[in-house]
Amino acid sequence: MFAKAGIPDELRGNMTLFLRLVRKVLSEYDPSLRQSFDDLLTNTLLVHTQSSASPLSDGANSSDAVTATDTSTSSIQPPAPIEADFKKAVELIDSLPVEQATLLMRGFATYFHLANVCEENYRVHALHLREQAISSATLTYDPINDLTVAYRRLIDECGHAKAFSLLKRLEFHPVFTAHPTEARRRGVEGKIRRIAGLLKERPALGGASLAENERKMLQEIDAMFRTSPIGFKKPTPAEEADTILDIFDNTLFDMVPEVYRRFDDWELGDKAGTVPPVCPAFFHPGSWIGSDRDGNPNVTAKVSREVAEKFRRHILTALTQRTYYVGRNLTLDTLCTKPSDMLINLWNHQVEMSESMTSRAQTVSASELHRAVMIVMSYRLKATIDRTADLMYNTAEDFLNDLQVVQESLARAGALRAAYGPVQNLIWQVQSFGFHMVEMEFRQHSVVHERALADIREHGRRGERGELAPMTREVLDTFRAIGSIQRRNGVIAARRYIISFSQSAQNVADVYELARLAFAHEQDVPVLDVIPLFEQVEDLENAVNILDAMIRIPEVQKRMSQTNRRLEVMLGYSDSSKDAGPTSATLVLHAAQQAIARWAECNHIDLVLMHGRGGAVGRGGGPANRAVLAQPKGSVNCHFKLTEQGEVIFARYGDPTLARRHIESVAGATLLQSAPSIEEINTDTTHRYTQLAHDLDVYSRQRYLQLLNTKDFAEWFSIVTPLTEIGLMPIGSRPAKRGLGAQSLDDLRTIPWIFSWSQARTNLAAWYGLGSACQQINDLELLKQAYAEWPVFTTFIDNIEMSLSKTDASIAHMYLNLGNRKDLSKMVLDEMALTRKWVLAITNNSWPLEHRRVLGPVIRMRLPYVNALSLTQVRALAALREKSDKLTAEERERFIYLILCTVSGVAAGLQNTG
Repeated sequence: MFAKAGIPDELRGNMTLFLRLVRKVLSEYDPSLRQSFDDLLTNTLLVHTQSSASPLSDGANSSDAVTATDTSTSSIQPPAPIEADFKKAVELIDSLPVEQATLLMRGFATYFHLANVCEENYRVHALHLREQAISSATLTYDPINDLTVAYRRLIDECGHAKAFSLLKRLEFHPVFTAHPTEARRRGVEGKIRRIAGLLKERPALGGASLAENERKMLQEIDAMFRTSPIGFKKPTPAEEADTILDIFDNTLFDMVPEVYRRFDDWELGDKAGTVPPVCPAFFHPGSWIGSDRDGNPNVTAKVSREVAEKFRRHILTALTQRTYYVGRNLTLDTLCTKPSDMLINLWNHQVEMSESMTSRAQTVSASELHRAVMIVMSYRLKATIDRTADLMYNTAEDFLNDLQVVQESLARAGALRAAYGPVQNLIWQVQSFGFHMVEMEFRQHSVVHERALADIREHGRRGERGELAPMTREVLDTFRAIGSIQRRNGVIAARRYIISFSQSAQNVADVYELARLAFAHEQDVPVLDVIPLFEQVEDLENAVNILDAMIRIPEVQKRMSQTNRRLEVMLGYSDSSKDAGPTSATLVLHAAQQAIARWAECNHIDLVLMHGRGGAVGRGGGPANRAVLAQPKGSVNCHFKLTEQGEVIFARYGDPTLARRHIESVAGATLLQSAPSIEEINTDTTHRYTQLAHDLDVYSRQRYLQLLNTKDFAEWFSIVTPLTEIGLMPIGSRPAKRGLGAQSLDDLRTIPWIFSWSQARTNLAAWYGLGSACQQINDLELLKQAYAEWPVFTTFIDNIEMSLSKTDASIAHMYLNLGNRKDLSKMVLDEMALTRKWVLAITNNSWPLEHRRVLGPVIRMRLPYVNALSLTQVRALAALREKSDKLTAEERERFIYLILCTVSGVAAGLQNTG
């Protein structure tokens, strides 16, 4: 199968290896299980091979395809040979006992985790090969490093001075969230990481070493298969924070200064590491984990304090160890590396602070003052962890000042490589992570604030006229927690407060009022940057009016005077997409950004837009660098901030090489977006295609709302997808519905909405309405031209093409039939067929991702395996829906567990959840 897939040799070889090992593990467990695995895979492969060869599978690549009037569901029915193999696969699944089917699905899910390891390994290998082909002697920039490419282009277009000033403004701010989109257990992640390490070692091995490598792989694969893919309980917010700690330890702490160093290596050439750096510390991670309380009753003020302390102790421990390591290696004696007067003063200050600490340092560094000073600094960091008042650093800036004294002393003494090598790396780490590791951002729903203030006005802020509601007390405690965190970790550690469903400037004023009411003394009120989050279409369209009123609030004016008129605004991609459909949401968000950017320029405001994007296309997902370059003029300003969650965190930051590539790519796009040529393209094309945008918005929204407003749609949706079962998965502390009362789709969070449709193999949330809009416009040449010229439309269509590549109409038909509503099933399948035809015609492809040399074949290779899981899932759902009243509690639990195993496997196979 892999030989025909058209995938690269190395990737194909590794996938073949893992398929062989999975089959071996299954055979050792139970030969009949391995036989079922082979039989089911054979049938789904036959279906896939025959359907790929059928013209009905993807539609013709011509204008005839999009102008054809027959888009009914009958056009997607498989031919007889395909139908026969499809039926065999279904019959095989139906013949298996639930327990056997569950083990079989765990086998397929295991393979997908290994396939993901293969792809990651190939991407890393491909990057290394590309880098090996680059000669630093003949090029002024690294063509593999998007950041150096962007900087050089800025220099060409703007001149060196302007480019350098833009570089100094550069900031990339990913915000890690605990949104429940990671369907993989953390216990499985450790095995995946160890297998990835074994695969990486493999090319250099032979003989007995190669055999031992394979034995270890089999050991890990066997353990993975035998490990339940479903956790036994939902994680607590404090446990969710371990995701960040894991990424920090394995990737971020050492990789981030490497990003800065790689830029300097190209920009400074032979001088790199011997002169002050050019690259600023532009990477500043944030977090909602343990602080996002919107709809999550498990996140309390106590939890926020606990998580903040966890982050503080972890980063300080890392800095303590690194400072001691760097210090111990500064074995430069005073004879050849004379300490500066400032370093001597620093040492004397350390002696005055603690003779015991300095005497310990002197015993190992008698004539090496730089070394002794650094070792004492590491002792002080340990005291900071323990909160020892007499010895601790009060702020990260204090520690940074001491580091800079050491660096300057080394540089003056001629030890340039020590000063701008290991010491500079440590400085970069402090500048990026401080004493807080991540900048915690608090979030709460605007209605909660309104209710809390009404409660306080009625009963008094201390309950003088009656007891305050528990939620009101919790809101006030939250502000006290923010104050406590700022005192311990610094203001930057917890200064942002985001208001969900912001609909007026009063929502912002409410937060400042509640913050004041939480404290007896005004000086204890924490510093707050209150950020409105515009999520629904109406609020996005009214954003400028709300912001205009917001900047008249005295507290906002005071804060802007302290930050050089910087103002953050957050845009929600999730709810706007569920509210009006993916096409309208994309265009409304683009228009809102353009309007907000113009407003900011008129008001001399340094605007930072935060993008509440998800991993899935239906939540604004897709390649972040391309999204940045498609933003309107003035909406980026060298700052890019977005949410990263679930499977996206592990995919983008799990491997150091891929994480470095991602950061360089996004940072390069963030810098390049300020180039005059990019600004001109975005401005001109947005103006040129204004009418097209209007028509796409109107027609797609009309079609989308027609579906959602069909009678009993919400109930049908919950039947034809595993929505209810997904809510049972222990993949996050956050409930699937908002706590303010969930009675309809309006109250359902967008993540389970998107996750459910992806499991049902329609990915409806990513594309519904686009096909009808294109049909109404009925101008293929115009749409092709827009795709070629208009960046936001290009990115949108490419993302939809990606989403469509993971759908399967025949399997989707089985899911939709569970609801016994032919009218709704027909609407969905007709729109899927229509959208597919138009997207293929616009992109000039015969099948989705045809022109993506690696990605297209890899996704098509995965589909037979995913189909085996999907078929099992839909049959289990059918049994659960149709026989619910006849099943015992135990039988019902077994079916639910089987479904959850398939959910985990499909998520791994499609590589997206919510």
